[in-house]
Amino acid sequence: MADDAIERGVKLLRDHGLKVTPQRLVILRYLEKYRNHPNADEIYNALKSRNPSLSKTTVYNTLETMHKQRLVDVLTISESERRYDLRRESHHHFMCQECGRILDIEIACPNCHRIINGEHRVDEVHGYFKGICSECLTKEDKL
Repeated sequence: MADDAIERGVKLLRDHGLKVTPQRLVILRYLEKYRNHPNADEIYNALKSRNPSLSKTTVYNTLETMHKQRLVDVLTISESERRYDLRRESHHHFMCQECGRILDIEIACPNCHRIINGEHRVDEVHGYFKGICSECLTKEDKL
């Protein structure tokens, strides 16, 4: 991990009230580098060869801790799994029902200001869209 990435990771963890550990740093770096909305098993499988002391339980616990401290978002766009997103600013997601990819989409919610400027504290906003992505549609057209 490059020094600037380590420094960013250390700062993010500390800013969210989390103890800095090698496991948290490597998971955070993975989420920063790969914006593919992975699930915990994908993260574990990607990291285990370079981090042999990393356990699947540590990955799950770290992701849950990061979520509780509002460092990562949990996506439940697929009913069968939890996926993780480091990007915290407001955005929505599109899931391709053909290939399973989850993509960030930029659509502003026209009613968010009513809630945000109201009497309530908004902790999460989720907007999920499901359909067929442009790549899969292109493949279908070529058949």
